[in-house]
Amino acid sequence: MNNRFFTAVLVAVTTLLLFLLLFLIGGLIVRLLTSQPLRPTDYRSIAFSIRLSLYTASIAAVIATLIGVPIAYFLTRHDFPGHSFIDTLLDLPVFLSPIALGAMLMIFFNTPLGRWIEGITGPVVFEVKGIIVAQFFVTIGLGIRLLKNTFEHIDRDYEDISRVLGASKLQTFRRVVLPLARRGIITSLLLVWARAVGEFGATVALAGATPMKTSTIPVGIYLSFGAADLHSATVYILLLIAVSLTVLFTTRWLLGVKNGS
Repeated sequence: MNNRFFTAVLVAVTTLLLFLLLFLIGGLIVRLLTSQPLRPTDYRSIAFSIRLSLYTASIAAVIATLIGVPIAYFLTRHDFPGHSFIDTLLDLPVFLSPIALGAMLMIFFNTPLGRWIEGITGPVVFEVKGIIVAQFFVTIGLGIRLLKNTFEHIDRDYEDISRVLGASKLQTFRRVVLPLARRGIITSLLLVWARAVGEFGATVALAGATPMKTSTIPVGIYLSFGAADLHSATVYILLLIAVSLTVLFTTRWLLGVKNGS
C-alpha cells in the first residue's frame, strides 16, 4: 500500500508539472492563432533577430568550446596548488546574474585595457561584437562544467596505454581523448549554443537593444513587450521554445547513442 501511494505521488507531481508546461506553451499558441495584432507584425525585424541570434550564438559557442576543451581537460587531469580556487572561479559566470556580468564587461571596456582591446578588434560596446562577447562570458562556465564531466568519465587507462606505447601527451589527447569525448563535446556545444541564443541580460548591458542592429530574439521579446506588441512577443517566445526543444531532443538523442540506448 505504501509503495503504491509513493508511486502515485511521484506520478501526480510529474504529471502536474508536465501539464503546467504544456498549458503555458498551449496558451502561447492559442493566443497567436486567435488574437489580432494591434499593428502589422514586422516579420523583417523578426527575421533579422533570428539571423543575428543564430550567427552570434554560433560564434560564441564555438569559441567557448575551443577554449573550454583544453581548460576542462587540464583541470580534470592535473592537481596543483590553487586548483579548487581556480575551479570555483571558473564557475562564477554560471551563478553570476547575466545583467551583472554585462555591467562588468561594460565597465571593463571603459578602462584603458578595454579601450586598447577595442582599438585592435574594433568597437565592442553597443555593437554586434558585444553580443558575441556577452554570450561567450555567460556560457563559458557552463561549457567548462559540461566538458569536465565528459573528461572525468573517460577511463584514464586508455591514456596510460597510449603513453606506454610511445605517444606524447598531445598525440594521446588528439588520437585517444578527443575521439572518446566527441559526443560529449558535441552535446556541450549544443547546450552552450542554446544558452547563448537565449541570453538577454548581459547582451542588453553591453550591446544595447537597438532594433535591426543588436536585437537578438530575447531582445526582440523585450522590445515587443515595451511596445505593447504582444503578438510579436509571442512569435519570438515560440521561436525560442522551438530552438530549445530541438537542442534538448538532439542532446538526449546523442546521450542515448552514447549510452547505447
